[in-house]
Amino acid sequence: MAACIFALFPLVYAFSASLSASGSLLGSNRLFSEITGANYTELLTDPQNPYLTWFANSMFVSVTTAVGTVLMGAAAAYAFSRFRFRARKGGLLALLIIQMFPQLLAFVAIFLLLFAVSEVYPFLGLNSRLGLVAVYLGGALGANTFLMYGFFNTIPRDLDEAAEIDGASHAQIYWTMILPLVTPILVVVGMLSFISSFSDFLLAQIVLQEPSQYTLAVGLYQFVAVQFGENWGVFSAGAVLAAVPVVALFLFLQRYIVSGLTGGAVKG
Repeated sequence: MAACIFALFPLVYAFSASLSASGSLLGSNRLFSEITGANYTELLTDPQNPYLTWFANSMFVSVTTAVGTVLMGAAAAYAFSRFRFRARKGGLLALLIIQMFPQLLAFVAIFLLLFAVSEVYPFLGLNSRLGLVAVYLGGALGANTFLMYGFFNTIPRDLDEAAEIDGASHAQIYWTMILPLVTPILVVVGMLSFISSFSDFLLAQIVLQEPSQYTLAVGLYQFVAVQFGENWGVFSAGAVLAAVPVVALFLFLQRYIVSGLTGGAVKG
C-alpha cells in the first residue's frame, strides 16, 4: 500500500498542478485546491504552442521506431537462432559487448555523424525525424535481438524441418509459422521501443533543432525554459496528455507482457 502511494503521488501532484491556474508548482502544494481547465485550453488552442505538432511528431517517431525495431530485431534473432554460420558466435558476442556501453556515451559521435549525413541526405541528417528514428533503431538493435533470440530458441526446430519437408521456403517459415508463435515477444519489444522513444529527451534534443520538428519531450521542455517562460501549469497539462498514449498502449497489451518477458528465459 505504501509503495502504491509513493508511486502514485507524483502523478496525482502533476495532475493537480495541471488544473491549477497559478502556473507555479509552489501554488499547487495543496492538491486540487483550485480546478480549472485553462491550462489545457491554452495548451491546445494557443498558436504559439504547437503542442499538437509535437504530439504528431512523437507518434510518428515512436510508431516508426517500434515497427522498425520489431522487424529488424526479429529478423536478426531468427538468423542467429536458426542458421549456423561462421560469424554467428562473434556476432552475438559483439552485440553483447556493444550493449555494455550506453548509447548516450556516443552522443557527440551521433551529432557529427548526422551532421555529415545531412550534407548528402538531408532527410536522414540533423533536424530530421527519420534521422532520429535511425539513431533509435541502431541503439536498440542489440538488446532487442538478444531478448528475441532467447524466445526464438523456445520454438522447436522440428517445426522448421517439417515445413521444409513440405516444400516451404525460409521466408514462408519465418512469416507464416515462426512470427505468429513469437507474437508475445514482438509485442513486448515493440511496446518497450515505443515507450523509450516516446519519452526520450537528450537524443531528440541533439538531433532536432527546429520547433516544428520537436517531439513532445523536447517541446514540453520549452514551457519551463526561456522560450515560453516557466509555466508549470501548462507543462503539467502537456505531460498528463502525453501519458495517455503510453498508458493506453500498456493496458491494451498487458496480457502479452509477462509471457513475452519470461518466455525467452526458458531456453537460451
